[in-house]
Amino acid sequence: MTLFDPPGPVPGVCDDPELMLVHQHLIRLDPGGDRFARVLRDTIDQLLNGEATGRYDWATLFKTEKTHAGTLVEINLQREFKFHDSVKLDYRIEGIDVDCKYSQKFGSWMIPPEAEGHLCLLVWADDYQSLWSAGLMRIEREWLNGGANRDMKFTVKAEHRSKITWLWKDAALPENILLHLPPSTRARILIPGKNKGQERVRELFRAVHGKRIGRGVVRTAAQQLDYMARVREGSKTRARPALRPEGIIVLGDYQSHQAVARDLGGPVPEEGEFVAHRVVRARPEHGNRPRAEIDGEFWVVAQPGDAVETAPQLPKAQESTARSAQ
Repeated sequence: MTLFDPPGPVPGVCDDPELMLVHQHLIRLDPGGDRFARVLRDTIDQLLNGEATGRYDWATLFKTEKTHAGTLVEINLQREFKFHDSVKLDYRIEGIDVDCKYSQKFGSWMIPPEAEGHLCLLVWADDYQSLWSAGLMRIEREWLNGGANRDMKFTVKAEHRSKITWLWKDAALPENILLHLPPSTRARILIPGKNKGQERVRELFRAVHGKRIGRGVVRTAAQQLDYMARVREGSKTRARPALRPEGIIVLGDYQSHQAVARDLGGPVPEEGEFVAHRVVRARPEHGNRPRAEIDGEFWVVAQPGDAVETAPQLPKAQESTARSAQ
């Protein structure tokens, strides 16, 4: 969940009724920015294509792939929010033409000449900082740097970025777990080998506890089409049954699992996410540690000094919150 309180409009913006109408519409569609953040996370993962390439780092993308990022963000946002097509620009929102521009470098949005006088949705995301922003700006020529590139596109002058009305500013981007792991830990997970997918997924959940792990991370670790099956119950080699003797539970986005996650006091997995913990049976010496009832007993998140106990069987999977709400 993206916890963010969007700033109010910049001075003078209330004089732009179209901008305010689009601003209000987008906030109604996505009050916390959660859907927007998920689109950006999924788009970056789509570019990395970890399932086929094993990549997890933006720096490893080809130049052509990075150039294509803006188009993918534009397309994926339209799919998520069902924006209408515009004749001249990208979207038509509340009957107003809006262009969408994405940059991985803050402030480097490339504005085409046809956007002059119109609204632009300016989007930025940085996988290294795990941050993203999106705001609206009415494009005025005097606020732009000269179009020196061959497409005659412009950038917003630094001194005029204050004229952007932010929908979400420096909000939390779902973390690219593999990117931020210590190199030694990452190397243990991403062991080479064509048929090592199940082993890599087990090591992922063995190494990363108390963090929301997205499907893109699992896909990159597994490098297999049926990557989600590497987690589920079933064969003893799959992550959940294989890690149970080590005291590790792998919670998914099912309502019953989310309830356990909340009771344990850790992050709650959202749609397509997992959270792993090593757990032990609750005992008096555990004091006021948050505890969850699992399989008829109370359990707490293990600390380094706690002996390993076989983890309990998780509740049967029910519909995820996202799916049950549909």
